[in-house]
Amino acid sequence: MATTTAPVRYEDSEVQKAHTDLYQDSSKRPLYPVLPPGLSQSEFDEAINELVSVLGNKNVFAGEALQDYIDPYEIDEPGVERKIPGAAVTPPTTEALQDILRVANKHGIPLWTFSRGKNIGYGGPAPALPGSIALDLHRMDKVIEVNEKFAYAVVEPGVTFTDLYNYCVDKGLKVWPSVPSLGWGSVIGNTLDRGAGFTPTASHYEHIAGLEVVLANGDTVRTGQWAQSNSPSAHLSKFSFGPSVEGLFLQSNMGVVTKMGIWLTPQPQAYMSCSFDMPNAEDVGAICDVFGDMRRSGILPNIAYVFNIIEWSAIVGKRCELYDKEGPMPESRIKELQEQIGVGHWSVKFSLYGPRAICQAQYDEVQKIVAAQAPTGRLKGTMFSGEGDRLLDPSSVQMPHGGMFVGVPSLWSLPLTKYMLPKDESGAGAHGAYSAIIPLDGKVMNEWYDCVREVYAAEGLDAMTDFFMHHRHAVMVCMLCFDKMDQKQCEAVERIFHKLYVEGKKRGFSKYRAHVNHMGRFGLSSMVRTATDSWTDMVSQQNDWNDHAYMRFLETIKDSLDPNGVLSPGKMGVWPTKYRHMRDSKQNGHATNGTNGDA
Repeated sequence: MATTTAPVRYEDSEVQKAHTDLYQDSSKRPLYPVLPPGLSQSEFDEAINELVSVLGNKNVFAGEALQDYIDPYEIDEPGVERKIPGAAVTPPTTEALQDILRVANKHGIPLWTFSRGKNIGYGGPAPALPGSIALDLHRMDKVIEVNEKFAYAVVEPGVTFTDLYNYCVDKGLKVWPSVPSLGWGSVIGNTLDRGAGFTPTASHYEHIAGLEVVLANGDTVRTGQWAQSNSPSAHLSKFSFGPSVEGLFLQSNMGVVTKMGIWLTPQPQAYMSCSFDMPNAEDVGAICDVFGDMRRSGILPNIAYVFNIIEWSAIVGKRCELYDKEGPMPESRIKELQEQIGVGHWSVKFSLYGPRAICQAQYDEVQKIVAAQAPTGRLKGTMFSGEGDRLLDPSSVQMPHGGMFVGVPSLWSLPLTKYMLPKDESGAGAHGAYSAIIPLDGKVMNEWYDCVREVYAAEGLDAMTDFFMHHRHAVMVCMLCFDKMDQKQCEAVERIFHKLYVEGKKRGFSKYRAHVNHMGRFGLSSMVRTATDSWTDMVSQQNDWNDHAYMRFLETIKDSLDPNGVLSPGKMGVWPTKYRHMRDSKQNGHATNGTNGDA
């Protein structure tokens, strides 16, 4: 029989408690059994028994254990099918994964793949197709190699940012991993979803050097130089002979990535923690133009993190503690918060790494440029370095300067989810996001931020936004923090997301990442319906050039690699032939599901 108790995911008791609290506090509705489409209960039970026989019951989960495999922030929407898996499996090895694929192909059972399931705010581990078996890779958790000389690591999908950091510290290796603001997620999972950190290797997917992938038929392939069994450059170069295919496995359902090489940052002698802020909402345009030019010219060699006053205030306290009236905060209160916290309406956090003299020279150049082009801003810099010629110990740098900015993982940003809770902290904190790719153009950004503030204000809320500044574009995240037990807030968040999606689509903006409800047309939630209640195309269908040629291309590859449609059907809107009729019937307004029990 399958296990009905959720697995323990973290050795660190504090992190495990944070995980347990997330799912216990966020889920207030009981689960019900869900079958994969087209399977009877007896057929499904037969498949589960086969999985237990090859994996052991400690790696197969059902019943109450599935509480760990739903969206922790799901909203109760009458008439909308919940994203509940039929069961869950946790393979500890590649061979166990291949056994699961054999059973799935034999019985035609869809699997929903994830590494740690920490893509919270975008659906977490919940499947696009209800009834799928959750393919949870967290038990494949080996750090296979960290090479100090060439600054790279090779890891399995269950390795978290904290695991990788601890491995480097325990072995005294002079390298820094890049980490996001929450260290409990998977290095592979975050990288494949185009996540970002804060050190010089912050654009994680740009630093992939070799993937090992198990295909739907159980075959295993390696990419790049790693495809040569004796290559000394397996994880040193992106140059390879023939087509480069790593991109096929980013935000993808074409295979299951079981190992990845990724570049790290050599431990520097010095690090300079820098900030710049400007007082007014419209200053975001100047920030985009001035700092965008410095990014493109190489004066700022790393990603710059930009945030508005509302987001930073959420780290300080809950909204009810900062402003206890209805409606968006007046400008007078926002100005008071700026004084209280010591930031502008917009703040830029950027970092410089390397020899102390080079960091100082870069900072001096930044100082000269902002003094001339953004004189109302405030620039600050704090230098940290090892003694003499020694390298900098990242653990010696305390927040707000250290932590993720020097490759040290934490759960720093988790309190942000409680921003909209009442003073007694009843309810359940949650968040979502509309995250668009926007040109680094001051005029475009100003117009977009004006629109965003109007959309939030119409629902009585304050626009909470940040963006990562790359060379030519920004990934701007419009955060949607809410109390999921407050129906009024839930409805407001739905309307905000829908309005931002519509406004963004008008401007040609695409999202860089999508919630499981928004990836494609099948199984959409009510928040993305049009005024006439027809089904909109959503994120994957925005690639509409030449009659959606890009999607047709992906579907062709999907059907070739996965003819039985077992790997994550619907992920990023890519559906195998087996399920496309269900997607299309949804688009036409006809519900199709595989549930047993009350929906």
